Amino acid sequence: MALGDRFDDVLDAAQRGDADALAALYRDLAPLVLGYLRARGARDPEDLTSETFVAVVRNVDRFRGGETKFRSWVLTIAHRRLVDARRRSGRRPETLVEPDVMGETVGSVARGAESEAVAGTADEDMLALMEQLTEEQRAVLMLRVVADLPVAEVARILRKRPGAIKTMQRRALASLGRLLERQRAYPDSPEGQQRDEPAEGAPPSADSRSAPVSSEGS
Repeated sequence: MALGDRFDDVLDAAQRGDADALAALYRDLAPLVLGYLRARGARDPEDLTSETFVAVVRNVDRFRGGETKFRSWVLTIAHRRLVDARRRSGRRPETLVEPDVMGETVGSVARGAESEAVAGTADEDMLALMEQLTEEQRAVLMLRVVADLPVAEVARILRKRPGAIKTMQRRALASLGRLLERQRAYPDSPEGQQRDEPAEGAPPSADSRSAPVSSEGS
């Protein structure tokens, strides 16, 4: 997902209008943008991905910075397109992550320090677990772990404080670990498929009321 040492040369060529370089940037980042938009519940993620890269092509000559900053810039454009689309439609997100798009990138979540046990999980299992997280938790994992953006950049994109981003990432990874343990303990039981934590404002399940609660530091 990274061009590495080639990035500066590819970006320079793209800023001169080289079609092959622009295509290389698209191939490198389009799966990430599409996955991010789907993780955020975009209704037309493919169209928004196209809109994002139209804006990238139009403005790439004005970009200054390295590869990490470029990823952040592209994802910021994608996020703004998503916000604009929601304002136009007045609708809340409806879709979740889809395996055909997220299969490879979601496996990268296993790199988190709090989710070492997830490392051996198949992509389909990881996708099923991620669907039980909140939309914001999925977005943070996409930006922090998959896109490898710094906390400050993720906070800027999502318009939240850095401390809130760290907390969401920690809780999301902890939830994935607990869900995986439950799935392994009860592979054929519906209990292994339940949401690890109830959505905000929802009444707790019988499981969550009886389960021990661990404290988390700030």
